[in-house]
Formats: sequence, C-alpha cells, structure tokens
Amino acid sequence: MRVSELVSKLSLDFVGEDFEIKAINTIKDAISDEISFFENKKYLTALQSTKAGAVFVQEGDVKDLPVGVGAIVCEAPYLSMAMATEYFAKDLIREENEPTISKSAVIGKRVHIGNSTTIDDGVIILDGAFIGEDVKIGQGCIIHPNVTIYNDTIIGKNCIIHSGTVIGSDGFGYAHTNEGKHIKIHHNGKVVLEDDVEVGSNTSIDRGVFGETLIKSGTKIDNLIQIGHNCDIGEGCIIVSQTGISGSSKLGRNVVMGGQSATAGHLEIGDFATIAARGGVTKSMEGGKVYSGFPLMIHSDWLKLQAKIAKFFKK
Repeated sequence: MRVSELVSKLSLDFVGEDFEIKAINTIKDAISDEISFFENKKYLTALQSTKAGAVFVQEGDVKDLPVGVGAIVCEAPYLSMAMATEYFAKDLIREENEPTISKSAVIGKRVHIGNSTTIDDGVIILDGAFIGEDVKIGQGCIIHPNVTIYNDTIIGKNCIIHSGTVIGSDGFGYAHTNEGKHIKIHHNGKVVLEDDVEVGSNTSIDRGVFGETLIKSGTKIDNLIQIGHNCDIGEGCIIVSQTGISGSSKLGRNVVMGGQSATAGHLEIGDFATIAARGGVTKSMEGGKVYSGFPLMIHSDWLKLQAKIAKFFKK
C-alpha cells in the first residue's frame, strides 16, 4: 500500500513524498521503497544515515532524518510499527503453483506439501510432516515424522530435521499500549538453514520479523532448543539441549553453547567461544574463550569463585 493509505489506517501524520511501500525493515537495512521505525536513541547514527523511504519517529526526532526520508510522526514508533506489520503479512494459504517434487524424493504417508514448494533430489520426508507454502528443501535432506516447516523457509543440502521440530513459527514479539494491551508484531521474514545443518527433536526456530533467521552451514542443534527471531548462528556451532537464544543474537563460527545456557537479545558471541552449561550471556562476549556462570565470567575465574564459596560451608 501507499504511505498515505497506511497513515490513514493508523490515524497518524506524514511529512514527505507519498510512495508505494514494499515492506517494513530495520532502520539500518531499509531501502527507498521500505519503511522503518526509530525509538531507541542508541540507534541515532543509523537513523541519520538510513536509506528508508519513511520512518516512524517521534516529533522531536524528525530533525535527525536524512534529506528525502519521510517522517511518520507518532508518540510510540515501536507500537505503531507493530500495528503496521499486520498490513504486510502474507497469506497463509496461497493460490499459486503446484509444488515441484523431484522424482527421486521419497514422501511418506500423510505428508502435506504446500503451493510453490520445491523438494529437491534425494529428499526423504517421513510420515506426518507438514511443509508449508514457498518452502525450498535442498538435495539429500531428511525430514523426520511430524516436523512442521512453515511458509517461506529455505533449507540447504544434506540437512537433517528430527521429529517434532518447528521451523519458521512467529517469534515472541509484542508492543505494549499504555493500557497494558499486547499488540502482536507480525513476523514477515523467514528462516534459512544452510547446508549440513542438523536440528534435534522438539526444537523451535523462529522466523525473522524482517529479513531472516539464519543457521549457517555445519551447525548442529540438539533437542529442546529455542532460537529466537532474526538470530544469526555461525558456521559449525554446537548448541546443546535446552539452550535458549534470544532474538537478534549473533553467534560467530564454532561457538559452543552448553546445556541450559542462554543469551539475552541483540548481542554477539565471538568465534570459537564456549559458554558452559547454565551460563547466562547478558552482553557481547569475545571469541576464543571459555565462559561460565551467571553473571558470566571466564571459566577459570568461575572455578576459583566456586572454591572460595565452598570454604564457607566447610565444618
């Protein structure tokens, strides 16, 4: 829809040239036919250099927009963005082309395959799996029973997805009104698994709000794991059972997340870092080190701390 139509639906003011909106995107990644939002001052530099066609902003921030970028003026940009996402949600069932399934693929009983989906050579999909619309599953993949793969997911070659796993569901994202109502942020992105990824049973990988949640090649994901929206998981990572990775976290290559470890959102863990079991990551961490505990610290320091604590309990 056009910006003028959107602001009319949301009862907001717009300053700038009208245009047809293609999508909503982040303040950093948006381009001229997309809109974005700005509310957190730590992204001021990104606002001042954004290429978005228009941005949801508070009145006091209009002055920081680059020349030519329209201002959708509102009291709560994040909330207004959440309301706008509903208008860009894709249809769940799409009247498009029939799925394309390789003759060498093996499809079990009671498998659903959606419109415009592509199943490549040698893929095995076992009984009860659900494959949504516009999904791509690469050569040699194995999809075990009762896996659910939502619309628009892309899976590379030789991946293994174990039973009960859900790939591409909405992330846990809401904006909140002053009255305490929770407004759903519609997740209009997707999930991408590169080649040779294995995902254990009963794991959930959320789709991106905008853009994609990315699992890079060779990463191995255990059972019972939650990976939030827009995470970027590097090559060759090992993620052990019951780990939770919050939205927009970025893991470098060969990061190890021990059992029941977790991250806060919007942080980075460097290459070849290890987070020991039950470690809680609350800020970005350097690569090449082993960390433990909560709050997180270097593993050797954590061991010394535990030894000192133990002395208090000696008789």
